[in-house]
Amino acid sequence: MDTEQKSGLLVAVGDVAPCRSRPETMFAHLTDALTQGDLLFGQLETNVTEGGARAPHAKLAMRTPLDNGKAIQRAGFGVMSFAGNHCLDWGEEGFRDTLHAMTELDIPVCGAGPDISAARRPVIVACGDLKLAFLAYSSILPEGYAATQSRPGCAPLRAHTTYEMIEPDQPGTKPRILTSPHRQDLADMVQDIEAAKRVANLVLVSVHWGIHITPVEIADYQYDIAHAAIDAGASAVLGHHPHILKAVEFYKGCPIFYSMGNFAIEQPQVFDPDITKAPSFKHLISLHPDKPPEGLYVLPEDTRMTMIVELSLNESGVTETRIRPCWIEDDSAPHLLSPDDPKFSRIASYLREITHKLGLLLHTERVGDRLVLSETR
Repeated sequence: MDTEQKSGLLVAVGDVAPCRSRPETMFAHLTDALTQGDLLFGQLETNVTEGGARAPHAKLAMRTPLDNGKAIQRAGFGVMSFAGNHCLDWGEEGFRDTLHAMTELDIPVCGAGPDISAARRPVIVACGDLKLAFLAYSSILPEGYAATQSRPGCAPLRAHTTYEMIEPDQPGTKPRILTSPHRQDLADMVQDIEAAKRVANLVLVSVHWGIHITPVEIADYQYDIAHAAIDAGASAVLGHHPHILKAVEFYKGCPIFYSMGNFAIEQPQVFDPDITKAPSFKHLISLHPDKPPEGLYVLPEDTRMTMIVELSLNESGVTETRIRPCWIEDDSAPHLLSPDDPKFSRIASYLREITHKLGLLLHTERVGDRLVLSETR
């Protein structure tokens, strides 16, 4: 006799970092969209602390007070990644404060810990009838941010960059940029996924990676990591860091979101009022072909496009991949879009275009107020 399969609905979003006097306003325009599923996942892009000492080499040191952390809790987040290039912006004190705050808020974080063993340890949580294991890693690693046996930090998934001359007999021509995953880090990730698969129904992998602000481009190492994760048994890969949406690939039927973009995150000047004058910020903005905007919202318009990802799951993996398009307004808060809003179709077209430019297949079909994503019709 057939038995009914276990199932669950995972909701996932991009970077989250509210820092305001009324933090509830960051999520006010989403109604109940974030709590439609059984579990909500996101990337914690900021330290939750009012202490610590700013890391000297942090380009944009991000921290937010505990009441903003409480707003993240009230929004419904059940698990978050803290693997990223801001995890040690406020030193070990800020890092420890954040882990303590998230524990107090009952939001387990993956990808970071007091040592490398803890950072690589999966977070195992219920999602409907299923037991999910979450692993998180970062390829964007300021010096000292990777956890070791004796130092706190995030789980590293480093990449190597080499430059190959396209025309060796033409001095001064631009080279081809090649990237590849750090061999041991990749092997560690595969080992972690295989181990997590033995204790959970499904494994989800989050990676902080990619080329920020630059439209379309995905580095070679990202394909290698994503495909290795799926080959090892992961059911989906959830990417963060570039601040804009990137391609969605289906590999062996499993969705890979190379970047879910910004979601509920403040503009950079909220964390550092002088950041727009810094050479590092000016270089960041120069990576996008559009002229930088003026006013409260200082990032390129592409960064306003975001989405709420919904993954229908059963014991075999992801059975359906959907998104709910959202738009980030001048208040930096995501606003849910209705299907009759031109921005809804704009995001669908943008996702298809940036995916197809890479030679990948992506079909979007509007079903009610959602877009169902698939490799083919």
